[in-house]
Amino acid sequence: MKVEFVTAPHRVLVVKLSSLGDVVHTLPAAMDLQAHFPNAQIDWVVEPSFAPIVKACSAVHRVIACDLRHWRKNMLSQDTRLAWIAFLAELHLERYDAIIDLQGLTKSALVSWLARTSNKGKRYAMANATEGSAYERPTRWVANMAIDLEPHVHAITRGRLLCAKALNYQMPSQLQYGLNPSQTIQAIDSLQASQDATHKNKTYAHTDKKLVVFVHGTSRADKEWPLASWHELGLRLFNAGYQIALPHGNEEERLRCVAMAEMVPSAIVWPRMSIDNLMQAMACTSGVIGVDSGLSHIAVALNLPHVQIYNFDTAWRTGPIGSANETMRQRSVVDFPTPTVDAVWSLWQECTA
Repeated sequence: MKVEFVTAPHRVLVVKLSSLGDVVHTLPAAMDLQAHFPNAQIDWVVEPSFAPIVKACSAVHRVIACDLRHWRKNMLSQDTRLAWIAFLAELHLERYDAIIDLQGLTKSALVSWLARTSNKGKRYAMANATEGSAYERPTRWVANMAIDLEPHVHAITRGRLLCAKALNYQMPSQLQYGLNPSQTIQAIDSLQASQDATHKNKTYAHTDKKLVVFVHGTSRADKEWPLASWHELGLRLFNAGYQIALPHGNEEERLRCVAMAEMVPSAIVWPRMSIDNLMQAMACTSGVIGVDSGLSHIAVALNLPHVQIYNFDTAWRTGPIGSANETMRQRSVVDFPTPTVDAVWSLWQECTA
């Protein structure tokens, strides 16, 4: 359906709560909004864990943290009640000309319903599910305008199209993420003090080797790449003059990092760090090779050389697209049961040529 929006909105609220990769995929939609309505204030409701990514986006004016995931687990506690009251107070500081639910779930519909519109303001949401993405009907019930979308669409394009159709503008041809992290060597140097005790003899910076990040961790076992493949790829990179950095987000991933570091000369285990510090550290490196995960999508958003590894064909929906991919700087590789080291190595050489 075509939606007429005659007056340029002064205030827009984006609702995209989670997860990390989905939040990163939504950044271009916010950048499109800013490009078309440069005088508009764009606010964003997101889970606290992913707020640093949204705060780093140049298009976003205010980030409103909403910890629904945690509150649901502690619904009757006083802390939850006080946190909920504080969230509502912050959400109600503004009235919005457009409230856009880019999540399509009951939790995002609730936030959209709670947010206040201006006198002529409207709530917008998807009218239908798209392939490979969760969708719940309350998002449509809450919306004043439900926007029809093509079912076979990339995750990034889905959000951009929804905003463009809702506010009646052409989706820009240029894809931008708007991330502006500090890209100084201090971001790596600062890790030295908290270096993993198991690898005290290894340094994070001031090395003659270029640093490549292995994003090996993922929430789904079927997305993992075999340890033997990481080992072989690490040796090839080492022989080509690279040093490997190994981030982790939990104890299982840390143990895998330690095992990988023992197999690859000069590989280093980064300490566990916040998402904003990790983003800054990644921005200082020579590139990233990783599985389909939030950190890999951050690498794309930072426009780093990157190879994204898929064990099944969902790269069309979440893999690198846009101007960066067109310059061969970021690529996805898909194979079953898993891509070969030769395939990944070949694409890495193309990305860094």
